[in-house]
Amino acid sequence: MIREFHLADFLTLANAACGLAAVLFSMLYMGSQSSAHFFAATALAPAALLFDWLDGRVARWRRMHSALGRELDSLADIISFGVAPAALGFAAGLRGGWDWIALMYFVCCGVSRLARYNVTAESLSEGRDKVAYFEGTPIPTTVLLTGVLALAAWQDRLGEYLYWGAWTLGPSDLHPLSLLFVFSGSLMISTLRIPKV
Repeated sequence: MIREFHLADFLTLANAACGLAAVLFSMLYMGSQSSAHFFAATALAPAALLFDWLDGRVARWRRMHSALGRELDSLADIISFGVAPAALGFAAGLRGGWDWIALMYFVCCGVSRLARYNVTAESLSEGRDKVAYFEGTPIPTTVLLTGVLALAAWQDRLGEYLYWGAWTLGPSDLHPLSLLFVFSGSLMISTLRIPKV
């Protein structure tokens, strides 16, 4: 199988590795409460974004597009831009029952958005190398959520000090910050047309 990989595919795997490392650093932070672990997790989001950008550029430059590459890219993206931000949000303090639902919704929206893209990419590209527009926001835009969490950490606003506090709604707590994840997920599955640059 490795012989079928192209240079772009290895860049895609680097994207996935950054995402998994971010998840692992988030877990380390929960045990250690070391800001270095939290900032390491947030720093891996732009690294994953760079690899995600590079893999597409290299694939187009080398004219090496494949169904395997597209599927690999989607799997890497859900780790780096879906699971990793959700894990970081949980580590930051989004641990109420309603927060769990918000984070699961966010990841499910990311998975759905990527599946829709894979199914419609060929029709949207109209015979060109790349699609003319995205339907719904691309999942790498969730790097903005990681930026918000990095800012919160920099301002010592994690855990019980999260922005906007926590509300008790029925049987569980909701941190309003988790609604940013709901908003981001909803934009991903929307029918907004975003021009691809």
